[in-house]
Amino acid sequence: MAYIDGFVLAVPAERKEAYRNMALEALVHFKEYGALRLVEAWGDEVPDGTVTDFKSAVKAQPSEVVVFSWIEYPDKATRDQANRRMAAEMTEVKEMPFDPKRMIYSGFAPLNDEGRPSRPGYIDGFVAPVPTANKAAYRDFAARHAQVLLELGATRVVDAWGDDVLDGTTTDFKGAVKANGDETVVFSWIEWSSKEVREQAWQKAMSDPRMRDQPMPFDGRRTIYGGFAPLVDQ
Repeated sequence: MAYIDGFVLAVPAERKEAYRNMALEALVHFKEYGALRLVEAWGDEVPDGTVTDFKSAVKAQPSEVVVFSWIEYPDKATRDQANRRMAAEMTEVKEMPFDPKRMIYSGFAPLNDEGRPSRPGYIDGFVAPVPTANKAAYRDFAARHAQVLLELGATRVVDAWGDDVLDGTTTDFKGAVKANGDETVVFSWIEWSSKEVREQAWQKAMSDPRMRDQPMPFDGRRTIYGGFAPLVDQ
């Protein structure tokens, strides 16, 4: 079964190209270690929330941009080995174009993967806290929403269930959505061919009864979300 490492971090806006170059260098190693795909997406429409949001999740400063990123692997064993090899090779501390202490990252197992992988022109990213007891209900809820979004132009919709969700010292995924001990963090994204298609689709989706008439099996007030433009996708 496939496996996903999900990341959220804050990058100074002026370090965008330096970050892209760093990601491309890392991509060579991750692909060598078995990764199938690495995506880095630059914050474009990242709204402020009233309870939680992407910016507070990584303590982003006004001069920083939130990056939403993931790596896809064929299975968890390949991911674990890749991370061990990467850690072993990082013997020298190199200057990074962002503050790694505020980066949040964890491992996730796909719950739903609808549509087809593509080279999207735009990405919606989400992180949500879901009561662990509601896993099956959330899977059904997300699958029904995915079908509507695919009809309206999305090319792929993925929801991944927290599996190896790490505790951080400064930031982490649990804190990002104020998850309690009875909840599991879900990492999700939607791939679109363009931002224009995405905007038109969401306008239609919000009036579709299939989207509005479903009870939410989680606390939507603590879900964080935003729109992102692909920076690296290979």
